[in-house]
Parts: sequence; C-alpha cells; structure tokens
Amino acid sequence: MDVELNVTLVTFGGFAELHKYRYLYFVVISTLYILILCFNSTIVYLIWTHKNLHEPMYIFIAALLINCVLYSMIIYPNTTIYPKLLIDFLSEKQVITYSACLFQFFIFYTLGSSEFFLLAAMAYDRYVAICKPLEYPTIMNKTTVSVFLVVSWLIPAFHIAVQAIGSAEATLCNFNLKGIFCNNAVYTLQCVRSRLIIVFGVVALIDLIILPLLFIVFTYTNIFIISYQSCKEIRKKAAETCLPHLLVLISISCLSIYDVGIARVESDFPKVARLLMTLQLLFYHPLFNPFIYGLKMKEISKQLKRFFCHPRIITCINANVT
Repeated sequence: MDVELNVTLVTFGGFAELHKYRYLYFVVISTLYILILCFNSTIVYLIWTHKNLHEPMYIFIAALLINCVLYSMIIYPNTTIYPKLLIDFLSEKQVITYSACLFQFFIFYTLGSSEFFLLAAMAYDRYVAICKPLEYPTIMNKTTVSVFLVVSWLIPAFHIAVQAIGSAEATLCNFNLKGIFCNNAVYTLQCVRSRLIIVFGVVALIDLIILPLLFIVFTYTNIFIISYQSCKEIRKKAAETCLPHLLVLISISCLSIYDVGIARVESDFPKVARLLMTLQLLFYHPLFNPFIYGLKMKEISKQLKRFFCHPRIITCINANVT
C-alpha cells in the first residue's frame, strides 16, 4: 500500500520561514525551468534539422541535451522534479507518495548516470577522429553510434531499477524526507537498508560512474599525448573539440561526488551548502551544458547565430560585434 511522505522543502528546516516569498521563488524557478527547456531544445532542434551536424559527436551532444529535456518535461506533475517543485512552492503542505518519490529517484539517477556513458562515447569518438582519422568513417558508423546510445540509456536504467525495486520492498520507519526532491535521501526513510541495496549500490557506483570516468581520463590522456606530438593544427583541433566535453565532465563529476558523499556526511554537512549544491544539481548543470556546447562548439555556435539572426534584418548582432 502506497504512503505519503512529508517533504521538508528548500530550508531543510521547514517551509514556513519562506512562505511569504513563495511567489518570488515560484517565478524564479519557473523562469529557470523554461530556460532549461528552451536552451536544450533549441540546440537539439538545430542538430536535428542541419545535415552538417549529423555526425557522431553532435548526435551524442544532442543525446546529452535530450537528457536535460526529458528530465524537465511534464510526464506527471507529482513525479517529475521541476513541476513538483513548483507545486510545492505554492502549497501549504509539501507531500509526495513513496512510489512517486522512487520514480523521481529512478529518473534522476538513470539520466544522470547516462551522461557519463555519453561522455565516454564522446571521448572515444574524439580519440578515433584525432588519433585514427583514416579509420573514422569505418569505426564510427551508424551502427556503432546506435549501440553507444542504447547502452548509454539501458545500462543505467537497469542498475537504478534494481535499487528502486529494492527500495520499494523496504519497510519505512521515517516519513519525513529532508530535501527538495527524492535522491539518495530515500534511504534515510528505511528502517534497515537491505544488503541487496548496499551491494548493488556499490556495483552501480563502479559501473555507472567510476569505470566510465576512468575510460574518459585514459582516452583523453592518449588524445593529448598524441596531439602534443603532432602538428599545431591537430593540437588546435583537439583543444577545440575536447575542451567542452572536459568542462561538462568536470561539472557533472563534482556534482556526482557531492550527491554520493552527502549520504555519508548528511548530519555534518552545513545546511546552506547542502541547499546550494542541491539546487546546482537541478539548475546549474542543465543550463551549463547548452551554454558550453552552444559557445564552444564552432558549428553549433554558427547555427545558433543564424537561427537567432532574422534573415530580414540587415544588421545582425554578429555584424555589430565585428
């Protein structure tokens, strides 16, 4: 039988203190929510509609940004994170059912983990393009790209589903969830965490984060070594195409370290810092990805300028700058 959980929203000490500012928070969160949808969807649309962007690297970028869109889309108001958060800001009491909470848990960690796999696929793509350019069309064909995409979504979904199902069977002793959405804080609700969840949690950490991260580091190390030994043009190409991926990798790695570590030091971690980091998980990274790829990837940046520069306007923003 499903139960309702009381959610301690935003302050980690009760919503009453922020009650008078709830409409302001609603406007701010709504604005960020719309920006996340618009920024990510625009770049995905450009990649979809322009044939010169139908290359493995851009397809993986589109998949990465689709994650942010899927993460934000309204599937059901009580389960997706952003709509539920907006509802909570306008509600006198913040509650969520345990099944909906586990669905949030599943979506959050499945899409988050798939980013490491997609970044690993991007790293391999760059390695082949820079280190084996003559073999690139043969290696990075449509079948290879399709396999990478399927693996990037299915493997995380399987791992997280096992943990979600294990948590669904657990007995609850606590019905007060401290946080603004359901991440690994759901484990604090359980009377005793089962051995299955503990063991498979370690397996998931290794399979979904550590191994892809080691592969990425190894791949980019080889790329930089080979680029350093090559001509200036190859070094420039490596820097231009690899830097955005590395920035995104550093961003999600820092947030993942926080999310994994907070479950271990929750009682000692400052509440304000915990709040800021949790908000970054929700808003900073989904806005950071399209910003980095939109500015740093030359072809995407070029298409963005054309997209926002109306053809009937003689003087374009780009022309004014030059």
